[in-house]
Amino acid sequence: MLRRLSLPLAATAMIGACGLLVSALAAPAVEGGGKQGLNPAAIVMFFAFVLGTLYITYRAAQGSKSAADFYAAGGGITGFQNGLAIAGDYMSAASFLGISGLVFASGFDGLLYSIGFLVGWPIVLFLIAERLRNLGKFTFADVASFRLDQTQIRILSATGTLVVVAFYLIAQMVGAGKLIELLFGLDYLYAIVIVGALMIVYVAFGGMKATTWVQIIKACLLLGGATFMALAVLWNFGFNPEAMFSEAVRTHPKGDAIMAPGGMVSDPVSTISLGLALMFGTAGLPHILMRFFTVSDAQAARKSVFYATGFIAYFYILTFIIGFGAITFLMNDPSYYTAGAGGVVNKITGLIGGTNMAAVHLANAVGGGLFLGFISAVAFATILAVVAGLTLSGASAVSHDLYAEVIARGRTNERKEVNISKITAVVIGVVAIVLGYVFENQNVAFMVGLAFAVAASCNFPVLLMSTMWKGCTTFGAMVGGFAGLVSAVMMVVLSKAVWVQTFGFREAWFPYDNPALFSMTIAFVGIWMASKADSSQRARDEVASYDAQYVRSETGIGAASAHQH
Repeated sequence: MLRRLSLPLAATAMIGACGLLVSALAAPAVEGGGKQGLNPAAIVMFFAFVLGTLYITYRAAQGSKSAADFYAAGGGITGFQNGLAIAGDYMSAASFLGISGLVFASGFDGLLYSIGFLVGWPIVLFLIAERLRNLGKFTFADVASFRLDQTQIRILSATGTLVVVAFYLIAQMVGAGKLIELLFGLDYLYAIVIVGALMIVYVAFGGMKATTWVQIIKACLLLGGATFMALAVLWNFGFNPEAMFSEAVRTHPKGDAIMAPGGMVSDPVSTISLGLALMFGTAGLPHILMRFFTVSDAQAARKSVFYATGFIAYFYILTFIIGFGAITFLMNDPSYYTAGAGGVVNKITGLIGGTNMAAVHLANAVGGGLFLGFISAVAFATILAVVAGLTLSGASAVSHDLYAEVIARGRTNERKEVNISKITAVVIGVVAIVLGYVFENQNVAFMVGLAFAVAASCNFPVLLMSTMWKGCTTFGAMVGGFAGLVSAVMMVVLSKAVWVQTFGFREAWFPYDNPALFSMTIAFVGIWMASKADSSQRARDEVASYDAQYVRSETGIGAASAHQH
């Protein structure tokens, strides 16, 4: 029934988006306050992308006949395609808008996020990808609960997944809202409602197939656009990066400080904590882990990581050039700024739309209105694709892990499970809109850093210990996993970024913005100590069943194959 309704509902969502944008077209252009004049090229490209992806969603809905199709695209995605899709999933608003904005504001320290986001991939390649594909079916909870208690581990995994998805969605919704606000002159609330509506349509009707192809298309567009922008910046300096850095130092208010570390993360504890979160959080992101079930076997999973790492590494080099290029092109041009009190222009915080929009403004500076339109549409596509992947992973955690395996305990059918997932996607979309509105003024790269911290403190320790340590028991995984999750969330809430800057309290209770160093330690120690203390018969049975799990994780014997229609 839902499949038959997919086209008219998608069309309804599109008409709603059109209505909001037409109201923007009818409104006068606004300078300042986060908005600027309308760009016809951007609007045309925006609609072209949305219409194209809605068509993909319709076709995918026609071909999604089972839970395997909805959750894992039937396992029929090739290694190269999945590598592009993973890169598309990973090159989020935090990567494109957030990192370039951080480099624009802080210089060298922005590279900490670029490197941190990248170095987690060898961990995924050598420790996670093959075992995940051989042991799981649809979600990483399938892997963590392979020899441990299904009910308890799935509750833990689903909880960790939903918390990570919530933090990650905040960043994407903020980036999308600011982008559409800047591009179309829409109010921020209307902008995030558009994103939420389109996200629900993609996931609820197209499932993993639609999400995968949206991510592949978006990855190609983003890599192409970022390459052109970086080359245009370097061409202006005779392809001499040293000349670009020298000009940036002369232009930036912080001067030489932008070429040295410590401007953004000033103490060693914060630096190490952020680095651990970015490095190990990658291996705990549910929407990334879910992608390894879309390929046919473990070999294709490894190829996926290999290709994805190459695309992502190349992209992060480009974001660094784009960030410094934005300093040299934008800070000397007052047309990209709004004046503050007394007519004074702050070259960092006064940028129209905030520092998250540095890359978008740079597109206009190097390529004019047409290229601005292209980059704006690509940035929107970037956010939409990532949001769709996040929503699908959250919906899968509820429908597959909680409903099918915990509540119904297998006494359900695929159609009902998939319908529950679609309903959950709608709920997550509404929650994402609310969270995006509340956290409007947070830097998107910083918010994703918090999502990585939670993933590194709950999902990754449980996944790693359950697959790599024979002594891990259900009791240990539950104690350590929930301890890591609760401590990470509490430390995030009590940090300056949330407790003071978002909630408005006077002083922070936790002195560091990123908790991973502490919460990861709590998780791993908790798993080890509780497992060692568990002397129950179930614990002995779980330890004894490790050898069978190890054989399957290494050989793939008995692993789920690609779905056949």
